[in-house]
Amino acid sequence: QVQLVESGGGLVQAGGSLRLSCVASGIVFSPNAMGWYRQTPGNQRELVARFTSDGSTNSADSVKGRFTISADNAKNTVYLQMNSLKPEDTAVYYCNFRLMITKYAERNYWGQGTQVTVSS
Repeated sequence: QVQLVESGGGLVQAGGSLRLSCVASGIVFSPNAMGWYRQTPGNQRELVARFTSDGSTNSADSVKGRFTISADNAKNTVYLQMNSLKPEDTAVYYCNFRLMITKYAERNYWGQGTQVTVSS
């Protein structure tokens, strides 16, 4: 079974920092397949940051310069370092593993989510 377990969320004041972790199991870990998304009530899940196949990273404009995705292959873990947090960053953050079935098809696996709340 593919399993993604997030941790590190919590309550923080604006301007503070948090580091989220996602431990993956049931897969051959590949950082390039991993990413972070977030979701608020009534809204669709949106990209925060993820690795790409060429080893680079993509991130939402709203978090560029503040959030950084990284990975530790030996620990099967992907991280999201969040600095200079803003109240609008408040959301449930989800770890994502994207499995390519064919060049045309993919399957997404998600963790249970971890709540990040930023107070003013």
